[in-house]
Amino acid sequence: MGDISLSLDALDAQCNAKLATLTLNNAGKLNAMDSGMWQQLRQHMHTLNNDDDIRCVILRGTGEAFCAGGDILEFIEQRDTLERARRYHEQWVATALHAVRDCKHPTVAQIQGACVGGGLELACACDIRIASRDARFGAPINKLGFSMAPAELEVVLAVTGPALAREILLEGRMLSAADALQRGLLSRVVEREALEDEVSACARRIAHGAPLVARAHKQLIARLAKSTTLGTPLSEAELVQCYAWLDTEDYREGLDAFANKRAPKFSGR
Repeated sequence: MGDISLSLDALDAQCNAKLATLTLNNAGKLNAMDSGMWQQLRQHMHTLNNDDDIRCVILRGTGEAFCAGGDILEFIEQRDTLERARRYHEQWVATALHAVRDCKHPTVAQIQGACVGGGLELACACDIRIASRDARFGAPINKLGFSMAPAELEVVLAVTGPALAREILLEGRMLSAADALQRGLLSRVVEREALEDEVSACARRIAHGAPLVARAHKQLIARLAKSTTLGTPLSEAELVQCYAWLDTEDYREGLDAFANKRAPKFSGR
């Protein structure tokens, strides 16, 4: 993918130098996600997932917030029946979250301000979460009278674990960035003015590595997590696949670069 700029209403996608950035652009509502935005997010993620030139995807919000959750006013019409509620959460929200979580490229969440409800879910779908000190995390939906949908809670639970998930959902309290870092929800916390630079540096470090290796590590981490929880060890075919790097140009390039004390130039082949 060359330098591009795409816009679909309140979600913008830009790609430059193998780094893609998706920006939630609904600042008037603190980037709250409506049904259209969830569907646009899924579409963008599928497009990026199919682009082998991409090395890393950054997800961020515009203005003062990352994402304040779902558009509550929309719920009145979009979730007024069982059929509509299941469509909203299972066909729109969950598929978008899974598209982020299952993207073959590494994903980094750039978080400032509110990271609440659907925003928390979205952050948890990313591989790395970097936040500014003013960020706040939670899902106080117990005060709104509805529970988190199963497929969405699954994404959050994979990051928080049961204890923190109970604390967030049962108490409905908000966590500071410091609390979230201490509890393992965040990768790191920086000052607000340093957030963009820190995320960019993180993305560049990822992009400078071998892309096939990054994708393999994502897949293996997800698979081993299932192995731990479900007791399903790797099959012989899966174990063999773990050594697919032996036949890649990037492996040979990495060894040659190390031997000759130069920076490697990975091609993704």
